Amino acid sequence: MKKLALITASLALLATPVLAQSTTTTGAAPADAKFSTVSKDEMFSSKLKGLNVYNQKEESIGEITDLALKNDKIDAMILSVGGFLGMGEHYVAVSPSSVNVKYDTKNNKWLATMNTTKEALKAAPEFKYPK
Repeated sequence: MKKLALITASLALLATPVLAQSTTTTGAAPADAKFSTVSKDEMFSSKLKGLNVYNQKEESIGEITDLALKNDKIDAMILSVGGFLGMGEHYVAVSPSSVNVKYDTKNNKWLATMNTTKEALKAAPEFKYPK
């Protein structure tokens, strides 16, 4: 009987909340979450990555491989240009305003175009990821 009382008291003690020392935090508390509604015609970064970029002659001139963000906005699109099967390619950072991305409702796909040539992109300064 004493064992049962001891076990019951132990379980009751374990079930009570532990009083911890108060901790001090630095910085401001996060703001309340704000939620958005996303319409079906909005672009997602997952749809941009891997998207081929074409020039006005409908020649493939590169591929969007990444986005550079600055102050909550797209600062640059990183394009992979040149090369074949991953060999000899290099990356260039282009202004998002120089790439026209639109949805082709007829073919149900996203398209990216630029008014430049493959040679101009190959000659552009190479982008290297910061370390």
